[in-house]
This record gives sequence, C-alpha cells and structure tokens, in this order.
Amino acid sequence: MEKDPLLYGVLAEFDGEHELLEAGRRAYQHGYRHMDAYSPMPIQGMSAVIGFPKTRLPLVVLIGGLAGCFGGFLMQYWISVIDYPLNIGGRPLNSWPAFIPVTFEMTILCAALAAALGMLALNGLPRPHHPLFNAPSFAGVTRNKFFLCIEATDPKFERDQVRRFLLSLNPREVTDVEQ
Repeated sequence: MEKDPLLYGVLAEFDGEHELLEAGRRAYQHGYRHMDAYSPMPIQGMSAVIGFPKTRLPLVVLIGGLAGCFGGFLMQYWISVIDYPLNIGGRPLNSWPAFIPVTFEMTILCAALAAALGMLALNGLPRPHHPLFNAPSFAGVTRNKFFLCIEATDPKFERDQVRRFLLSLNPREVTDVEQ
C-alpha cells in the first residue's frame, strides 16, 4: 500500500505514565521502530522501551574539545615560536607549560559551543512548527497528558493497522496527525 504523503503519524493519548510506558513497550514488541513518546515530565526507562537511538552528542563534544585543545595550543605556538618570537629570560620559545591555561580554556570553550550547537542540530532545532501541533489535544502535553505517536516513516506503518493496534492499548483517544 502506498504511503500518504500528508500523514505524519497516528497519535494516541493515555491516562498516565504507566499506561504510556506499557504502550511503548507493546508497540516496540509489535515491531514499530519509528515512534516517540510525549509527556509533561521525564519517564524513567521510556527511551529504552521505545528503542530511542543513542545520541551522537558525546562524539560532537569530544571533537569540539579536541579542536579547541589543538587550536589553542597551535595558536600560542604560532605566535610564540613562528610569528613573533621573543626570548625573555632565556626561556625556550616553545615553553609548553605556559601554554596550558589557554589550551585548557580553549578546550572547554569549544567543547561547550560544540555541545550547544550540536544539541540544536541533532534535535532538528530551531523548528517553529511540528506536525503534532496540528492535533488539538496535543496542547495539554506540557500539563497533564501522555502521548505515543507512531510515525508514518515506520517501515511497518499502515494507517488502519496502526489505528487498530493503538486502540487495542485502551487509550483515551487516537488521532491521525497530518503534516
């Protein structure tokens, strides 16, 4: 069956965090992989239950930190040894112990910038509009509502089959979400 290009997914609203956790567990066991859970607070173990992929953010932070470390050291080396060498007090031009504070600070600065920018990029932000905002009941997710959305990009996705599956989990409501 051909996928509906205007459909983002099927959204189910649940009564509480335990029901959402169980729904996520059953959806994963049923073979759905492209899904996400939404709640007003973090739910312990939810990411493991729905098979949330590991983040690449630690690698981005490591690369940013290493770039800052080498960049800070090489900047000082270039200035002190190549561009403007000054022999003060008979010390060697490449006096690496004097380079440590700036190297350390550049490492921290670049790692922090990589973390902030990497988090924004990996989360797909800024995103002023998400398709789930089209679902009228989704507005309460920040207060007291719990949702599970199986996305249309899932290889096993078929609208009627997903609706039947979500209805079997006893949700409050099941809604088709348009793009």
